[in-house]
Amino acid sequence: MGREFLELFEDWADHYDDSVNGHDEEYKEVFRNYEQILDAVVERSIGTVLEFGVGTGNLTHRFIEKGVTVYGIEPSEPMRSLALEKVPSTISIADGDFLDFQWPSQTINTIVSTYAFHHLTDEEKGRAIAKYGNYLQKGDKIVFADTAFESIEAYEEIVEKSRKQGYHNLADDLVREYYTTLGVLEKLFAENGFSVTFSRCNEFVWVMEAVKQ
Repeated sequence: MGREFLELFEDWADHYDDSVNGHDEEYKEVFRNYEQILDAVVERSIGTVLEFGVGTGNLTHRFIEKGVTVYGIEPSEPMRSLALEKVPSTISIADGDFLDFQWPSQTINTIVSTYAFHHLTDEEKGRAIAKYGNYLQKGDKIVFADTAFESIEAYEEIVEKSRKQGYHNLADDLVREYYTTLGVLEKLFAENGFSVTFSRCNEFVWVMEAVKQ
């Protein structure tokens, strides 16, 4: 359920913010428009928010700036520590992941995540969406920003392109983790009572806004 990649992200924690700010040439396109992507997730969210994969707290901090009540869940202790440096001491960031977590006692209206849902297999993605659907009410939302592809062919092309550019770390990541297609995501959301729309942000990342029907 994504924890198999935990060691990689703990090693990345100290320089994650440098990557998202475009200082890593291999991942520059992945994080192009990063600030706007975070803003798009915030703008599409409603009510009280539950965030999965808080990371270093960049999205969490944005919600707090907007006066939104947000609860965070993050499996990496180093990432949680960095995030807690950016947010007030009253903010809760708990240990957990997309499938194994403690649901807050307060009503949640939007579930959000950025650059993390691909840590789950497609089967796990379906289980996660089903689980969230049991908690959310009609009109509530799931708003994720993540790497996904229009087709298997598009995915294969970007892996090959990355290899040709000499971006072997990026290509290895694309092969190692569980990147999926928009068609698969649309099916998983529909099967669990959500209507979803996709907005492209760069060559890799889409914002998906799923509304509970």
